[in-house]
Amino acid sequence: MTSAVFFSFITSLFICMALIPPLQLNAGRWSFMDLPGGRKVHANPIPRIGGIAFGSAALLSIFFWVPQDPAVGPVLLSALVILAFGIWDDRANLNYKVKLIGQLVAVFAVVIVGDIRLEQVPFLYDENAPLWLALPLTVVFLVGAANAVNLSDGLDGLAGGLAFLSFAGIAYLAYLSHDTTVLVLAAGFLGGLLGFLRYNTYPARIFMGDAGSQLLGFSMGVLVLLLSDPSRNPFPVTIGLLVLGLPFLDTIAVMGQRLAKGRSPFIGDRNHVHHKLLALGLSHYEAVIVIYGIQAVMVGLAYLLRWQSDALILTMYGTFAFAMFALFVATERGGILLSESTDGRVLSDTKMARIGLWLSDMAPRFLAVVVPLFLIANVFVPGHVPMDVGYAALGLFAVVLGGLWLMPEYRSHFVRGGLYVGSAFLMYMGEQSGILDIWPIYVTQNTLLAVIAILVLLSMRFSRGNRFQTTPLDYLMVFFALIVPLLPEMRADMPTLSILAAKLIVLYFSFELLLHTFADRVKQFGLVSLWILFGLGVRAWL
Repeated sequence: MTSAVFFSFITSLFICMALIPPLQLNAGRWSFMDLPGGRKVHANPIPRIGGIAFGSAALLSIFFWVPQDPAVGPVLLSALVILAFGIWDDRANLNYKVKLIGQLVAVFAVVIVGDIRLEQVPFLYDENAPLWLALPLTVVFLVGAANAVNLSDGLDGLAGGLAFLSFAGIAYLAYLSHDTTVLVLAAGFLGGLLGFLRYNTYPARIFMGDAGSQLLGFSMGVLVLLLSDPSRNPFPVTIGLLVLGLPFLDTIAVMGQRLAKGRSPFIGDRNHVHHKLLALGLSHYEAVIVIYGIQAVMVGLAYLLRWQSDALILTMYGTFAFAMFALFVATERGGILLSESTDGRVLSDTKMARIGLWLSDMAPRFLAVVVPLFLIANVFVPGHVPMDVGYAALGLFAVVLGGLWLMPEYRSHFVRGGLYVGSAFLMYMGEQSGILDIWPIYVTQNTLLAVIAILVLLSMRFSRGNRFQTTPLDYLMVFFALIVPLLPEMRADMPTLSILAAKLIVLYFSFELLLHTFADRVKQFGLVSLWILFGLGVRAWL
């Protein structure tokens, strides 16, 4: 199971990062540009190709790595339908009726072909709800989920980050119930989203578009149905409300407000949570961080309440919703500003300013030495490299080398992809080979990783000007680095993934910082990525 989950994640991550540069280059020619105007907050045209990239990446990765399961075919078919209609919509701005037809076709594939539907109806049927009730409720739920994420996509990095948290919650619940199919499905979307979010956090260089937002919402809805299917998993159906989290809650609240004012629930306004936070004085950056925090709490509640009754879950959900929106009402009526912060902090003490100035220069320089040496040395750590990993590494070596040579304007993208995937292979092979059980190797690797983590933190803390700015995605990754190793009920085959996640997050931070700080040395970092991939390929033959 560990291998399928890991490769589903890493394959999706690499495919997404490989697709973004050519899609971004051709977005204007193919009419995939999001133009400013209306309620939009961006001032320049931005490619909306993210959904195509991470959607294609996730579905391809899942197709290759998901275990055999009768549910897989209908799930992939319905996702393809949603993705196709979303791409059409991003290019042609479809009428809402055509969008709804596409969503209903996808629901048909899930419900009729896959026999996936709401089996439980709270307070009425614990399982085997009658078709006359289950079918319409399933349609409403899946269509609502698809549109909830779409409506929440109002700030850079917002919808993608919220979906990332939801899929992480789904993955962990699936892991607890031994549902490998749902776990691999969620891992595929997590990998694609991670590759996309690097380009979508504020200030965004690409958008996901309707193709991405509808695919995410619909897929989360389907996975929630699988989690609550009594024949597969023991979780109550109401847990899905918490897993879907803020987008679903926000959509219900906003539509309720519109109906209360006698307006159509489908006409847009500025009553979403992110609009309220901006109106309360938070910056774009701060609003996204706050919403991530709310979503993390809701997903955490889904875990804590996973064995509880529908009544308790709905009570907690209602209490949480009431408290959150009561806070907004109180702050709005009181004219309260939650923040008057600026984007930077000034070191007032002269001595500390000098120390900060020195650290801002030296920490990245040390990092530029330690990280390449760490990666080069780790090529020799795995006791054995499987042939399939060797073939994959050599294939990626050819892709990165070709990209560096033939597409110099996208050189940094190929280098980043090579470093991300190559380091993931290195760390995974090291954990799997058992050689880290040797004490000197274990201590050396973890000491170097600790040094890298300290250098990254110092570089970020004392970064000057625009040399390196943290994004909401960075905070999201730190959250996972801290929380994943602490998750309870880990079985014998899964601590490897928790340790691996923490190591990779430290390395990924270092890559981003180095590529940003030393943008003029991208060729040198490209050589490091090529060495990793080529070294793994050769070692598979030795």
